[in-house]
Amino acid sequence: MRQRKQRTAQQRTKQQKKHKTIDYTFRGLDIAMIKNVAISRPRQEAPGKIPWCFPLLLIGVRKMKFVIKHEIKGRMRIHVSQYRMSYEQADTLLYFLHSNKYVTFAKVYERTGDAVISYVGDRTEMIRTLQQFSYEKVDVPAGVIENSGRELNAKYQEKLIGKIVCRYAGRMFLPYPFRACVTTVKSVKYLWKGLQCLWRRKIEVPVLDATAIGVSIFRNDIETAGSVMFLLGIGELLEEWTHKKSVDDLARTMSLNVGKVWLKREDQEVLVQTSEIRPGDEVVVHMGNVIPFDGIVSDGEAMVNQASLTGESVPVRRIVENSVYAGTVVEEGELTVLVKEVGGSSRFEKIVTMIEESEKLKSALEGKAEHLADKLVPYSLGGTALTYLLTRNVNKAISVLMVDFSCALKLAMPISVLSAIREASLYHVTVKGGKYLEAVADADTIVFDKTGTLTKAKPTVVDVVSFNGAEPDELLRIAACLEEHFPHSMAKAVVDAAQQKNLAHEEMHTKVEYIVAHGISTTIDGKRAVIGSSHFVFEDENCTIPEGKQELFDSLPKEYSHLYLAIEGKLAGVICIEDPLREEAEAVVNSLKRAGITKVVMMTGDSERTAAAIAKRVGVDEYYSEVLPEDKAGFIEKEKAAGRKVIMIGDGINDSPALSAANVGIAISDGAEIAREIADITVGSDDLYQIVTLKLLSDSLMKRIRGNYRFIVSFNLGLILCGVAGILQPTTSALLHNTSTLLISLKSMQNLLD
Repeated sequence: MRQRKQRTAQQRTKQQKKHKTIDYTFRGLDIAMIKNVAISRPRQEAPGKIPWCFPLLLIGVRKMKFVIKHEIKGRMRIHVSQYRMSYEQADTLLYFLHSNKYVTFAKVYERTGDAVISYVGDRTEMIRTLQQFSYEKVDVPAGVIENSGRELNAKYQEKLIGKIVCRYAGRMFLPYPFRACVTTVKSVKYLWKGLQCLWRRKIEVPVLDATAIGVSIFRNDIETAGSVMFLLGIGELLEEWTHKKSVDDLARTMSLNVGKVWLKREDQEVLVQTSEIRPGDEVVVHMGNVIPFDGIVSDGEAMVNQASLTGESVPVRRIVENSVYAGTVVEEGELTVLVKEVGGSSRFEKIVTMIEESEKLKSALEGKAEHLADKLVPYSLGGTALTYLLTRNVNKAISVLMVDFSCALKLAMPISVLSAIREASLYHVTVKGGKYLEAVADADTIVFDKTGTLTKAKPTVVDVVSFNGAEPDELLRIAACLEEHFPHSMAKAVVDAAQQKNLAHEEMHTKVEYIVAHGISTTIDGKRAVIGSSHFVFEDENCTIPEGKQELFDSLPKEYSHLYLAIEGKLAGVICIEDPLREEAEAVVNSLKRAGITKVVMMTGDSERTAAAIAKRVGVDEYYSEVLPEDKAGFIEKEKAAGRKVIMIGDGINDSPALSAANVGIAISDGAEIAREIADITVGSDDLYQIVTLKLLSDSLMKRIRGNYRFIVSFNLGLILCGVAGILQPTTSALLHNTSTLLISLKSMQNLLD
């Protein structure tokens, strides 16, 4: 009786709660754990019976059911229990898995409904995470699903399988007369292309293909004509697939990824998430920052670099009522932009169009291969005619015609380059064109910026020394208020330090002005305030050290970098920043030297004392301190004039002239947007070893291309000689030639560094 009363009391207490957790089990299945559900009226239900409100509870709470098919420690393969997984659902699940901090690798197969997951941590926690997954609950960023490439890959896989199945099914089940008619009809396309080429007074690859197919049909050799067209079609399909995939992968890595923007509200600028911006809002874009949305300039004037959309690196002037586009960068000045469009798909499409139309994807070797392929066509035709005149044997002449160097040259080279670009992305390296991989392979000089490149990208504030009697926290608050407007690792260190101390720094100043490689100036409460380097504060701005503070100034710790804050011409405070050297810096420099780089240079705007210490530890061949942006670019131009091939690596606004001047500009991903936009290659990982990987990848690509040249020439020359000698029949020559072209193309798609 007492136990029954206790249970009744407990039930009454639970019913009185407005919000509660309900765990219902129906027919032996755990249906859901549904939180914060309001029950308007308590009601007794029979054991195991679904309550009256259950249909409402299930709305939007569809959890994933799955089966573990195979499992080892830290890795499992699951099968999702659903009838069919769409491309969108597969991408949603993949995004969910990649977003989980415990997942190190994930791959989702939409056809089978399987997912392979590698993870660290507790297995039970991983399973619980998967159980809680719901397609409807995952907030996938705009553009991720649309531009994932999953549907593209599936489409081309189906095309490739369909073409192979149709070819061999036709040979097995269709009668010869029907196959002959089909082959003849298909040949019209190739014959027409050849005639069009001749009409333009050019003897190029389409003429050779048309001749080989036309002669085979004329001789009633339907099988040879069909084989040639089949292999040509496979080659075209593989080239188109690889090209589209590589371009889309490259466009995705170039796509905009801006987390926060400055929203203009009345007379203030407020830092907000990009997801909060709506059409009609006004955002402020400071110098060196990327323009996050398409829009109209409502205030300000600036020089905007539009290379990411137009391919032209010369900046254009934008003033009030001019249009600006997402992904372009403000090089000089400042703009207030009235947002017109916030979607990301339009920018992706613009980038794809720009890449496809740009010659940036063409390396010099690719161009040579294409031109050589076309130049060899007349020789192939001439060799065919000469063989017939000397031997009077049609089969021997056609054996020469069936074999040409152009197909493999024209197909394998672009596939090699595009596959290398794709492979680079696997190592978090974005390459904006094949010619840059070739330039990296040829480079013999590399120039490093120091701050954020050889040193860690996350410098930290160690101390704030006051020179005007103000509290160090107050000086840090003022500095953070100024520095938060500009993208630089030192500025970020100041802002982070203020945030860690919970120092609120609302806008207290007038318009801030950024002087590249020097510092920032503004007005606070009617007083001029500047912050920046020693050169800027004491030489350009003629600020002075307060009386009696010289000894304190001289005792500032020399092992740190210094950021100087002055108000009304007097030094107010010095922020000491520790910028530790990357652990891998010395090893990377040594590895680059072993990989063929003969000259490693470090250039920095920091003091001679700091530069000398870093240069000695890293092991560079030369170093230059207290340099300006134009000094870096000037040094690179001088090296190029001396016949050297130069790589420039940097991360800041002040590195952009040098990145543009170098044969190859490489930007570190944590740096300024303008550096990433101007650079030819972006290293996305916080690890300098990726630069060594890039060098090895580029060298391997050039080695593969040269190997392809040698194989194509020797193999096809052997086929021609065997055909002239009568060892091989035309059908066999065509089969071997086209098969070798297909195999070398497939080999060119393989990873270089496996």
